Amino acid sequence: MALVPVAIAEFLAVATPAAWTRVAQTRIPELLLDHANCELKAASTALGFLYRYPDRPQFVQRMSRLAREELRHFEQVRSIMLDRGVAFERLSASRYAGELRKAVRPDEPQKLLDLLLIGALIEARSCERFAQLAPKLPPQLGRFYNGLLASEARHFEHYIAFAHRESGASAEDIDRRLQELR
Repeated sequence: MALVPVAIAEFLAVATPAAWTRVAQTRIPELLLDHANCELKAASTALGFLYRYPDRPQFVQRMSRLAREELRHFEQVRSIMLDRGVAFERLSASRYAGELRKAVRPDEPQKLLDLLLIGALIEARSCERFAQLAPKLPPQLGRFYNGLLASEARHFEHYIAFAHRESGASAEDIDRRLQELR
């Protein structure tokens, strides 16, 4: 059984309801379609950082690697979709991500901090949900989602580290803003 790292559970503060997991495990085509779209959006978000902050070479390098990894995950999900006869279509942003994006402040460096913290929240939520789902899915699919846990946890850690290193905000300001975004 997959377990959510304690740091992620504490970071999120509120767990995904068990009802979500019960529904998701019975709607695998929709789960895969949503997941493929989320991986594509995650890659796009990482690329967006490259365009917005090209003057930060270490940050750009890490985001470039992150974008490639998210695209690999997208390709893996698309492959599973093809094997299962699930057609790909573009989905709009989830309500969760959309509401978080509305909270982004327009001015720098607050904008950068907000985007990084939102990235951390989204990656943490993915990790948590994959951990809930993996043991409840058909074995091959469960192994796939269990295998993604380490990546999602690592992405969460990267976004938190970037927030501390790149935003110029104090640890107290980061914690305060995170409380607001949660």
